[in-house]
Amino acid sequence: MELSEFVEKFHDLRGQGFVASHRRGPTGVGKTLEDLLHLPENNIASPDLGLIELKAHRSNSTSLITLFTFNRKVWQMKPLDAIRQYGSLDPKGRLGMYYTMLLKPNSAGLFLYVEKEHVSVRHISGNVIAVWSLESLVQQFVRKIPALIVVSAYAEMRGDIEYFHYFRARLMKNPSPALLADQFREETIFLDLRLHDAETKVRNHGTGFRIADKNLPSLFREVIDL
Repeated sequence: MELSEFVEKFHDLRGQGFVASHRRGPTGVGKTLEDLLHLPENNIASPDLGLIELKAHRSNSTSLITLFTFNRKVWQMKPLDAIRQYGSLDPKGRLGMYYTMLLKPNSAGLFLYVEKEHVSVRHISGNVIAVWSLESLVQQFVRKIPALIVVSAYAEMRGDIEYFHYFRARLMKNPSPALLADQFREETIFLDLRLHDAETKVRNHGTGFRIADKNLPSLFREVIDL
């Protein structure tokens, strides 16, 4: 679907008011939008931006979405050494580092440190565990989501059926390292370490970078109401 066609169909959908969800649960808001716009592959095309990712969210939701995972060449300590030095037991009894990193040190003494060009996980002893360049994070983000349309919906329950009113669509483009750094400082982007000791090796599920739906516009230089 071309961007111009999406805009036309969205305006028609917005005029319909509340519509019944096509699926129960948290994914209903996206599934219903795709169905009503006839977008089975969730792809919108623009000659300037290529394929644009489409996301829908409830306007009052605080749920987090994963932007991407990224670990390549970031570890300053060997991951297995870091786990054995700073890890804790997970619910399955494995020694691991399943931590959401914040600016304030956690119980293991690990914290997030934000600089002009880098973000890192450090220990209060001064040890640096891992370092990500903000430029590389932006590049990873752009590879996964070159541009983004976020559709906001009012949601209400009527009996046991959820209804949505899709009232706003915004096109977002041009993320930047500076904006990314700002969101780390404000703790609106969350960095999740997800790895454990598998005896002779590390099982790493990928460091996740997550953000609340409502904060997505803060990552982009350009936000355009459609």
